[in-house]
Parts: sequence; C-alpha cells; structure tokens
Amino acid sequence: MTDNAVTGGPLSGVLVADFSRVLAGPYATMLLADMGAQVVKVEGPKGDDTRSWTPPVRGDVSTYYLGVNRGKRSIALDLRDEADARVARELARRADVLIENFKPGGLAKYGLDFETVRAGNSGVVYASISGFGSGAGRHVPGYDLMVQAMSGLMSLTGEPDGPPYRAGISVFDVMAGNHAVIGILAALRHRDATGRGQHVEVNLLSSALTGLVNHSSAYVSGGVVPYRMGNAHPSVFPYEPLPTADNDIIVAAANDGQFRRLCEVLGIPEIADDPRFARNAGRTARRDELRPILVEQLTKRGAVEWFELLVEAGVPSGPINTIDGGFAMAERFGLDPIVEVGEGERAIPTTRHPIRFSETPVGYALPPPELDEHGAELRAWLTTPREDGDD
Repeated sequence: MTDNAVTGGPLSGVLVADFSRVLAGPYATMLLADMGAQVVKVEGPKGDDTRSWTPPVRGDVSTYYLGVNRGKRSIALDLRDEADARVARELARRADVLIENFKPGGLAKYGLDFETVRAGNSGVVYASISGFGSGAGRHVPGYDLMVQAMSGLMSLTGEPDGPPYRAGISVFDVMAGNHAVIGILAALRHRDATGRGQHVEVNLLSSALTGLVNHSSAYVSGGVVPYRMGNAHPSVFPYEPLPTADNDIIVAAANDGQFRRLCEVLGIPEIADDPRFARNAGRTARRDELRPILVEQLTKRGAVEWFELLVEAGVPSGPINTIDGGFAMAERFGLDPIVEVGEGERAIPTTRHPIRFSETPVGYALPPPELDEHGAELRAWLTTPREDGDD
C-alpha cells in the first residue's frame, strides 16, 4: 500500500480518504475507484449502515452495500478513540481527496475538519456532502426521501388527483454523488495548476433544485408552479406511455419531424398536416383531442411490434420494462451492463461504470470489502513514518 500506487485508469495515483457512508458519498467514491483512484473506506466499528439494509442479499451481504462499494479498501476506526483518530488524521494528511458526509462541522472534534486537515495537507481536495448546506440548514439531517419532499419533486410525481409519490430510487443521493465527483475533478485540475487544494461542498437540496431542470426554470424564470400530471409532459405531446393491443409503450415524439414519422408509421399521415397538430404547441394544447386518435391506431398491434416499427422509422419509443428487462435490453444493445468483480468465492456481479474511456479504461480490481478487511495493512502503512520522497 502506497500513496501513489499505480492502479490504471485516468485517476491512477489519486488517494481518496472516504469518510462517507450510505449512498451519496459511497457512490461518488466508487466512481472514483472505478477510474483508478485508491479509495480507503473508513467505517465505524459497526460498519456502513447499508451493510445491514436487507433484504435483498447476496449470501448474507446486503446488495445495497454491494452496489456502491466496489474498488475500495476498508478500515474500521472508532474516531472517539484517540489512537484510531490519529490513524484517521494521518490518512487525511496523506490523501489527495477527502470526502465526508457527516453533519456540517461534525468532524471538527476529531481534527478532521477542512481547516485542520488543510493545515497539514495544503493540496487536499476536501469534499463535503450534506442535506442542506453548511449555513442555516446545517442542523437538519439529510435523507433523500426528505429532499424529494422538500424540493418539490414529490409534488410532481403521481396522478393529478392522487397523493404525491417518491421516485423509485434515491435520485438526489445519486445526483449529489455525481455532483461531488464533478466538483472533485474540477478541484484536482485546479490543484494541478496551482498546487492548492480547496473545500468542495455539495448538498442534496441544491442538487435537487438544479436536477428539477425545466420545472425549476418554470418557477424561477416563468413564475409558474408546476403540478402533478401523472406520466404526461407539461410542454411536449406525445411524450408519455400510450396503450397498445397488449402493453403500454413509451412514445416520445418531441419535435415536428418525429411526429410526422409517427403518423406515417401509424397509417395516419394526414394528422401531421392537420393545423391543430402540425406544431408542438398545438399538440400539447390539444392533447385530449390527439390522444384518442393515436390510441385508436396503437391498439391494433402489440407494444413490441410497435417498438420495432417506430425505432426503425426514427421515432423515439420503448417498452416499459422491469429491471431484468432493462438489463436484457442493455445486453441486446451491446452495452455489457454487468461486470464481475473479484475472483473465486469473492466474485460479485455488479453494474458497469457508466463512462467509457478510449485511452484510460476504468477497472474493477477489488470487490466490495468486508468490514475492516484491510485494517491491518492500512494501520501498518499509516503508522510507519515516511521519509521525504517516499510514495
């Protein structure tokens, strides 16, 4: 174990001290690990909360934990114990990147806050993920479900006359994790140019508000408060599930050319020339008139048959799959969505990193670690004095 071990990938040589847990931080550090960074996952004596978030499981290990922790080495440290805290501080002193999602200010009592770490490591990129920032919202715990509610997302999700719903995944945890990676990479570039590290702050609510994109803009720029529309789009039609002879199919004819091709495939080319529907604004305003016309044609064939015909014609569409169907479709498209990490009994199938590099491919060297799996190795490394010039 060395500070700058060459592991391959575009982030080879970058040492990441990961003081995060649950989802946003671990997801970010897994992406960094895939890209070649050396990630040391610091866990409390009981381990990351997600280790016990079951079911489902693979063997006796939570699949939630397995999904966001490959490529890392684990060390269990009780920061309330001074000896363990010293090991943690030494890791922070050597790290290129430190990422944490404690409550703002929560690491200060252990000497692991940004200012203290920077005093001994001027080049550190210190990334903090919180629920609501380090200002007036610092005292509020941050969980994705809370932010889905508080940001307004749940007010947009569900049927117009039904209750608000959460998204099916922790969408803002994932989004904040991605934003943390972006911020870390930008700060590393700045450090390469200047030698100076900096504090990168990400919070779930800000990630949510920027992630609401057109709905946020509707309010900020247009003074409009969006509302629940089920699966309908406020500005485009057709852009939603529509019924066929068997199952629903997504039809996303988002411009006039795509709508014309849709009408041709459906055998109603004259509808594309109808002044009521020739332009998107008219289609959107008169969606209740247009939908029955489209549905009448779509119910003559099944969803799979329509999918093949529409895609061949250049009309965006797709079946509504379960997760297994989504992976099967990715396989069909040659995306190879599953990669195996580890060897023998430790081999674990995981979801492929989403980015492909032509020159510096990502790697999957280490399976998700057992709690403190690398503790002895890491303690020995971190308690061995380094001579100047040592890696």
